[in-house]
Amino acid sequence: MDLILWRHAEAAVARADQDDLARPLTPKGERQAARMAEWLNQRLAQSTRILVSPALRTQQTAEALGRPFRTVAALAPEADVESVLRAARWPDAAEPVLIVGHQPVLGQVAAQLLAGVEQSWSIKKGAVWWLRRRERDGRPTVVLQAVQSVDCL
Repeated sequence: MDLILWRHAEAAVARADQDDLARPLTPKGERQAARMAEWLNQRLAQSTRILVSPALRTQQTAEALGRPFRTVAALAPEADVESVLRAARWPDAAEPVLIVGHQPVLGQVAAQLLAGVEQSWSIKKGAVWWLRRRERDGRPTVVLQAVQSVDCL
């Protein structure tokens, strides 16, 4: 199973009277999302299931792909590792899953799956971490397939 973690692109700083879920992407964030979406669209299988946090900034990031996606309340900014993995149906999903979400949980998911530790690894805004679960010598293992920063596109 492939699990692709995409942190939302750069978002506006929250105003004192603004709900965190209502923060939009900045113009720079819109450009970041478009560049990463182009990179992803060259690599994602058509069967990829795309799950997105209800936050406006993640919705706008995912919209750059031009593909259908599903909003999942369990992926909101306060999500935990278990919620993300359950939404993705890890490790049993038949299709690749792309999660468009937030820090620190995306970094925590990466740390848990790759190193088996509870840590908050940093994933840059707009970046993608592509993880793959496979069998090796009859044992399940998780490998880091790719890490792509929007700054390198």
